[in-house]
Amino acid sequence: MDIATLANLINAIALTAGVIFAAAQISYYRQRRRREAMLELVRSFQSPAFTSALRRVLSLPDGADAQKIREVLGPDGEDAVYLVSLTWESLGVLVFRREVTLDLVDDFFSGPILLSWQKLKVYSEEWRHTLNRETGNEWFHWLAERMMEREKLSPPVPAYIAHRTWREPRRRLARDRSIASDSR
Repeated sequence: MDIATLANLINAIALTAGVIFAAAQISYYRQRRRREAMLELVRSFQSPAFTSALRRVLSLPDGADAQKIREVLGPDGEDAVYLVSLTWESLGVLVFRREVTLDLVDDFFSGPILLSWQKLKVYSEEWRHTLNRETGNEWFHWLAERMMEREKLSPPVPAYIAHRTWREPRRRLARDRSIASDSR
């Protein structure tokens, strides 16, 4: 093999390795971005304003209309409804655009989404009619329907039941036990 052929072979191998490395880095970056987006999303749901609004919405009877919301929650009750609705609306868009996965949303929020929709479906329809705009709460509606479809296929099972046999990897358990015994 002459030197030119050897140089071309080395160049081809280096180029292939570079492409493989770049593809791996892009995949890692995407996974990291999704994970960070989901963590940020979860943090945003842990705000006092959202948790208070969600608690208030969940206290409503199913199918509450605007009048019932004002009766039960008071004059600022619709603010809580807007906060919850717009939050689920934003989450629906993120799922549709594949910024977060439906599986993760299901794990974190399926119950609150479905319960919120049961409470606010009539209100949302009334709101659409009043504003003469069918796009009100459209993504919240869409997301709730996706959750309902999933639950028809596979009823929800609480994590404490579904994953009761989960165990921490042995390697970590052994390390933690040795650290605990060293500290005694």
